[in-house]
Amino acid sequence: MKRFQLMSFHVLRLTRKTIMAVKFIDEIDVAGKKVFVRVDFNVPLDENCTITNDNRIKATIPTLKYILDNGGAIIAASHLGRPKGKPVPEMSLKPVATRLAELLGVEVQFADDCISDEAAVKKAALKPGQVLLLENLRFYAQETKNDTDFAAKLGAGADVFISDAFAVSHRAHASVEAITHVVPICAAGFLMQKEIQSFENAMTNPERPLVAVVGGAKVSGKLEVLENLLSKVDGVIIGGGMMFTFLKAQGKEVGKSLVEEDLIGTARSVLKKAADKGVQLLLPTDCVIAKEFKGGIPTKTVSVDDIPVGWMGLDIGPETVAAFGKVISEAKTIVWNGPMGVFEMQEYSKGTFAVADQIAASSALSVVGGGDSVSALKLSGNQGKVTFVSTAGGAFMEMMEGKTLPGIAALDR
Repeated sequence: MKRFQLMSFHVLRLTRKTIMAVKFIDEIDVAGKKVFVRVDFNVPLDENCTITNDNRIKATIPTLKYILDNGGAIIAASHLGRPKGKPVPEMSLKPVATRLAELLGVEVQFADDCISDEAAVKKAALKPGQVLLLENLRFYAQETKNDTDFAAKLGAGADVFISDAFAVSHRAHASVEAITHVVPICAAGFLMQKEIQSFENAMTNPERPLVAVVGGAKVSGKLEVLENLLSKVDGVIIGGGMMFTFLKAQGKEVGKSLVEEDLIGTARSVLKKAADKGVQLLLPTDCVIAKEFKGGIPTKTVSVDDIPVGWMGLDIGPETVAAFGKVISEAKTIVWNGPMGVFEMQEYSKGTFAVADQIAASSALSVVGGGDSVSALKLSGNQGKVTFVSTAGGAFMEMMEGKTLPGIAALDR
């Protein structure tokens, strides 16, 4: 199957440079330098503070190894969980230090506080080839407030700042944005580079037809995405709970299905804009329904014109899957965000998994983002079968909305 790394790197680099003057890590001389790396080590921990999924740590290894292999020293920093500006022992990064050492094959020093005297001493003593991981950034409220003094303490002693945490690049936080005004040399790491370039290859100058597959529960969470997409794509496929607001906007009876009544007019406007722009907008023609929002109960598949009162739609039906599949098979570029139904319940997972299968089987350049979509990709057995899977949820969504992300804009100088 196709892979991101098999694409022409030269083409990706050229595309990126025509848009923004962001430097990448392989353009920076890190030899003999102390490199502050903002990573995303916000990994899940169980009740024993054991890491249950280390994918986010693994994703940063190429960047960290590059620094070490080229004679640099690493000061790594991340948040974990939502400690709300105070130390929470259960959200310590100590378990991450242990796992990081295993993955890198070198000792990883740990500072019990990210801006303490101890941290400053350890940073000052770092030698090329050594790694220091700072304690949870969000143990300080100043981190999320983008505090400049806090950023100055974080960046003190660093020669280079590398941003490799795309997942927080939509946040104007001290370790993401303010620190770029403190450290003299700033660049993007390899993970950030892949995230930016894969998205821009899909959305800025794509091979067409470009099709966006958009799902999820609510229109309100995807409204800006849809409005931005209409000026960029050739087709939009809509599924998930949000489809019922659109169906209601078309005057259909949707029973107890999820509908955002205050956005029916907006949905109608989106449908009109799509028609005016000549964008193919596909809505489901059948769906799987039940009387309650739970599994293990009777279901049936009906036309979207025949949803009974008292029933609710919880997945797309086979007729819709076939129609969506035809459009997906003809696409040259696909961007997917959001499931087609309540895929967490077996009875309502077929639509989402079928779409995942279709995207994985397509020869198109395919970019998948958002936690639910990534989970569905994995559960359907299609992990590794698309061009690129984003590590981000919110940042990916804001890029789809056409927004400028503070953590990327800060590197453009």
